[in-house]
Amino acid sequence: MRILRWALSSLRTKLMALFIMLTVVPLVIVGLISYHKSYTSISNHSKASSILQANILATSIDNLFQDTERLLELSNNPKVIHFLISQSETYKEAKHILQTFELYRDTYKYEHVLNVSLINLYGKGISERRGIFYTQFNPMRNPHFQTLTQRPNEILRVPPPLISEYDRVDGFTYGGRGVISIIAAVKQQVTHELVGFIVIDLDDSLIKRFCDKMKIGKTGFFYLLDAYGEPIYVPNVSVTDKALIRSTSLPGSETVHDGGFVLTNKGPPRFVVHTSTHSSGWTIVGMAPLQEIVAEANRIRQLIIVSVVLSIAFAILLHYFLTKRLIGPIQNLQHKMRLTASGYFGAHITPEGNDEIANLGLSFNIMVQNIKELLQQSIQKERLLQKAELRTLQAQINPHFLYNTLDSIVWMAEAGKREGVIQIVKALSDFFHFSLNNGRDWVQIRSELAHASSYLIIQSMRYRDILDYTIQVPSELYEYPILNMTLQPLLENALYHGIKNKRGKGRIDIRGHIHEDSIVLTVTDNGVGISPERLEHIRGYLEHPSPSETTEEVQGGFGLLNVHQRLRLYFGETYGIEIESKDGEGTEIKVRIPKDGRHRIEKGDAGR
Repeated sequence: MRILRWALSSLRTKLMALFIMLTVVPLVIVGLISYHKSYTSISNHSKASSILQANILATSIDNLFQDTERLLELSNNPKVIHFLISQSETYKEAKHILQTFELYRDTYKYEHVLNVSLINLYGKGISERRGIFYTQFNPMRNPHFQTLTQRPNEILRVPPPLISEYDRVDGFTYGGRGVISIIAAVKQQVTHELVGFIVIDLDDSLIKRFCDKMKIGKTGFFYLLDAYGEPIYVPNVSVTDKALIRSTSLPGSETVHDGGFVLTNKGPPRFVVHTSTHSSGWTIVGMAPLQEIVAEANRIRQLIIVSVVLSIAFAILLHYFLTKRLIGPIQNLQHKMRLTASGYFGAHITPEGNDEIANLGLSFNIMVQNIKELLQQSIQKERLLQKAELRTLQAQINPHFLYNTLDSIVWMAEAGKREGVIQIVKALSDFFHFSLNNGRDWVQIRSELAHASSYLIIQSMRYRDILDYTIQVPSELYEYPILNMTLQPLLENALYHGIKNKRGKGRIDIRGHIHEDSIVLTVTDNGVGISPERLEHIRGYLEHPSPSETTEEVQGGFGLLNVHQRLRLYFGETYGIEIESKDGEGTEIKVRIPKDGRHRIEKGDAGR
């Protein structure tokens, strides 16, 4: 309902709807009808072409078997039958049979035939490769021979996976090459009594070449199944395709001999085409992505879509030029007003002409300028207020430290340590010299380290037995600016909340390095550390200080919060201090400031 109200309130939307109704809708309807007709026709043609490819492959395999099975005529040769019947043989008879083998090879060019073997029921045989041989096993135990004993008029075509070493009638192997065997019974001419078998071994690489030569789509492939549905030949495809081959079931061969269907159960849709060879009963299956089969139809669809889109673009372009001079300036003013309402005060309108809309744009520019000036005044006042708050926070540091130091001086004076009093008073003088800094907020890191050194000299005299310290900051950091009194509160925190509560000698280390666009100074102590629960509480307090929670309730909260707030107010939320600690091992506090920190707030220095 909201969309409808918005559409009815826009003049440009009304004109657009009118253009769509008059031009685009009829074109879309015509395009859909054309697409449906073209897609159906081209898709059916592509599928029929794929089925034809499978039939051509089946015919090639059938022709191969029919051509090869001419060798079965050897079973009618009287010399062959006499060789199989007799228990003895002569050299002349065997030579005649082998010459007959050679004659067939020379006549029909059987380069794909690896071997031709003849064997009788008792294990005597002759083959091209071995000549006369005697098997070590009973031929009638061969399952293929048993089948021919029961059905002697059949011709068996045995694919490679079903031929084992034991099934080789002459015991000859082909070095791991795949072999297809054609097996038939040899019978006497008159009595039709079974006297033996003829076995023709074919190189299955010819079948593989047939399958690889035929293409279905761009990435599709053909594979071969035997009469039981077991794979005879599967090309080198992906693991996913192999799993798909194993899971794909074809329609029953007794009802459907060839055809095609779309497989959609796993992954992208695939078109599957299948047909059976007449001679062997094997099934040829082709599989390809459906998108490749109907690619031409998809191109027609894309052409129609492009035509419709171009027509829509033309209508929109025509609408744009017609309405630009009418309602364009109003929409521009509306857009600028929305930007201003969202907080962007850089919006500006360039009036075109001298009509009422142009005057309205000039008034809008004056209004935005007045708002910007009022906002800048408000921001300046806010900065002055923040400066006053920072001065107050910084002033709280010195009295806190001065109280502790004067207490130490009194104690040393009472103890009669005159030299110690002189040394600590000199260090205190240096400390406040650096602290005052002529009222400036900025010092060089060199001065801040000298200020920290004065503080540590004072504290090491007070806690001579429990405090050592080192300052290891690279000299290339000395010239960078830093806020005055940044390190001293962190040192005080490390001493009073870390080392004083530790038995034995304590140590405070100050280090520094550059990380990307930031300078990182670390204050590390080997004091008592902070428990994980307490550490999380302190981190939360620094990010979101609670007015109801006193600094005494948070270990080291006063100094840490003081420094953290100063850094955040000057540099932003990405800078400040970070705390890492292990209970019983010590604490590390990192101070992260920008390398160009002074430059970032130069515009605000005038207010300070």
